[in-house]
Amino acid sequence: MTKASEVVFSEEPHFFNDVCQYVDQAAKYSNHDAGLLHQIKACNSIYHFQFPIRRGNSFEIIHGWRVEHSHHMSPTKGGIRYSEIVNEDEVMALAALMTYKCAIVNVPFGGAKGGIKINPKNYTIAELENITRRYTVELIKKNFIGPGIDVPAPDYGTGEREMAWIADTYLTMNPGSLDALGCVTGKPIALHGIAGRREATGRGVAYAVRECVSVAEDMKALGLSAGLDGKRVIIQGLGNVGYHTAKFLIEFGATIVGFCEFEGAIYSKEGFDLDEVFNHRKETGSILGFSKSQKDFTDSAEGLEQECDILVPAALENQITEKNVGRIKAKIIAEGANGPTTPQAAATFIENGGIIIPDMYANAGGVTVSYFEWLKNLSHVAFGRMGRRYDENSNINIMNLIESTTGATLTPAQRSLVSKGASELELVNSGLEDTMVRSYHEIRELKHKKNIDSLRTAAFVAAIDKIAISYMNMGIWP
Repeated sequence: MTKASEVVFSEEPHFFNDVCQYVDQAAKYSNHDAGLLHQIKACNSIYHFQFPIRRGNSFEIIHGWRVEHSHHMSPTKGGIRYSEIVNEDEVMALAALMTYKCAIVNVPFGGAKGGIKINPKNYTIAELENITRRYTVELIKKNFIGPGIDVPAPDYGTGEREMAWIADTYLTMNPGSLDALGCVTGKPIALHGIAGRREATGRGVAYAVRECVSVAEDMKALGLSAGLDGKRVIIQGLGNVGYHTAKFLIEFGATIVGFCEFEGAIYSKEGFDLDEVFNHRKETGSILGFSKSQKDFTDSAEGLEQECDILVPAALENQITEKNVGRIKAKIIAEGANGPTTPQAAATFIENGGIIIPDMYANAGGVTVSYFEWLKNLSHVAFGRMGRRYDENSNINIMNLIESTTGATLTPAQRSLVSKGASELELVNSGLEDTMVRSYHEIRELKHKKNIDSLRTAAFVAAIDKIAISYMNMGIWP
């Protein structure tokens, strides 16, 4: 067994290099050809481009990227983020993580990622639409988008609105294409999006945490009881992922004792009402000054270091580093964001007895439900539409038969519960839950079977094994 302390990482964080180092660590538990492993790590296509937009009487140059990391499965899949800190290394790393993420949860996509180097808050809606549509045109020109080629999705700084603009642009430039709406996921329901996509990533993180703490043996080693009841959680990020992670963890029995955002952090041992905090920030522009907070921190990083059982970084990468990991009091880190923990920090945390639920598994809920949306777009039928009424009528007939033969009488509430057919949202959530549950225990079992030191390494081992099999089935490697 190779211990975390034996892994050597560079002092300066380089995101793509970090991901490659994780693959190298996982490769020690496999017997794959060195050339095949090099192919698995490499980004197949990197497209960096720039285009001008008019702002008033002047022009501004916009930089965009789209990286297709692996074509072992087609199409490739990955979000598009709008951020001032977008750079080629980051997009490459996120594309690579998408490849491994899809493999872990058995979604048949290769990994990709896109980014535009802007702060969307600095642009009007009209300007953002212009940028998004022009970005889409650039992708179309180079064949970097299409339902069977490369399928983007929302990411940091983007959402349903931007995906609608992308879909409309693609439709305009591909008239008569039957499957055109499958060119992008995360669309509004009105544009044939899918119920449950908006909250999918956060719901998936909550499922991942729930599965982790459900294993009594693992929790005993941490000095915790099994289950989420009474677990204290700190959430970093009150965006889409952080909000919905908190929402579903509360539903599962956890208590949110802290929130961290870029303007600062708040903490209360008694816990917070999520919507009260969210509405306070919406009204004031900050989580600071919330009346029920016991501690306020103008330095957001301090919020990560408060007493809790579970820490969920759901913002950006490199938030937990070797500089602050020694002050983290949580016993479990659930990575809602991509790459929030640097490799050296992760190694230290694990050596000190903690558990990290890795990003490539924990935040896979988004791509899982995006897969469902893509299938819906290709089949041109909403989930549940064909069978829901039939199932309800069949269940009613069964209840009527039971009542007539046994003399028992069901209450209206009981009849409604038993007869109900599944809606699209219920089917989506069921599929997501099954995916997250099965994938967690697959990773955990592999970790114990091969005596691997961390869930992350085990997840990478599972991913590279699946990707390697795909390449071998293509006849590229014997």
